[in-house]
Amino acid sequence: MDSTTAKPVTARIPVGISACLLGEKVRYDAQHKRSAFCNEVLSQYFAFQPFCPEMAIGLGAPRPTIRLVGQPGDLRAIQATETPRDVTDDLALYADTVLSQQIQLCGFVFTEKSPSCGLFRVRAYNGKGNTLNDSSRGVFARRITERWPLLPVEESGRLNDVDLCENFVLRVYAFHEWHNTVLPSVTPHVLIRFWSSYKYLVLAHDEKTYRQIGPRLANLAVDNFPALANEVFEMLMRALEKPSTRASNTNALQHLRGFIKNSIDDVEKQTINTLINQYRAGHVPLIVPLAMLRHLLARYPDAYANDQRFLNPYPDALGLRNRK
Repeated sequence: MDSTTAKPVTARIPVGISACLLGEKVRYDAQHKRSAFCNEVLSQYFAFQPFCPEMAIGLGAPRPTIRLVGQPGDLRAIQATETPRDVTDDLALYADTVLSQQIQLCGFVFTEKSPSCGLFRVRAYNGKGNTLNDSSRGVFARRITERWPLLPVEESGRLNDVDLCENFVLRVYAFHEWHNTVLPSVTPHVLIRFWSSYKYLVLAHDEKTYRQIGPRLANLAVDNFPALANEVFEMLMRALEKPSTRASNTNALQHLRGFIKNSIDDVEKQTINTLINQYRAGHVPLIVPLAMLRHLLARYPDAYANDQRFLNPYPDALGLRNRK
């Protein structure tokens, strides 16, 4: 990487998705839950790879429904056939197969409420048929997230929330960059450059981690450098899971403005300061001060500041920062 590489990749990134969200009629009622946003917007940037665990284990469509049954921490996926069938282990085994064969995946979009693919608040029942108050996760989704805990995941319905969507997308791009650009040839120099480029994006999400990673990189002459590199990546991904706020984004903007404060004239200084303050007050979206900051950094380049992923964590055409 050099100081001109703070731009997201242009090739579509491989991301897993519940097949019904792409319009495939694989649900229990032989219908689909096509997501317009995934098909018409995200598909321009993500190369979606569809999976339907229930079809994959041979249940067919249409099929008797599956319920999560048991107690919190010990839920089983039971198909409501004449003789109830426990398909928990089959779904988990299929998840293991996906993980072993699809290591290039950089994210996963699941369908909500599904006993196999739901990520949040999947309905579960006790042995008497009463609804449990526990917030459950589908068997397939749970296995994927347990075995691959840093993989960016989200439910399709939650992508309608711009903040959740933006957070998911930027994590997919970070995950992809690490696994496709950094990890194949990671060295102390490469690791430092990677962290340096993500420094202010992490600051906007988790200041505590921002302050912790630097000291971890103070001594790269360790016996187990690969373990250190993986630790830094895990810290970074965990930090990016936390939502940014207007206050934390303002902090990052102000840090980046500091790199050119001695280069810009009084009018430019007043303009960028005004736009940052307007953003913090909620009067304009993030893209407004960000666009001005990019303009100033193009006019007065600073190698370190221009390399910051905070400026371009994903393609502008997604428009996520126009509403944030």
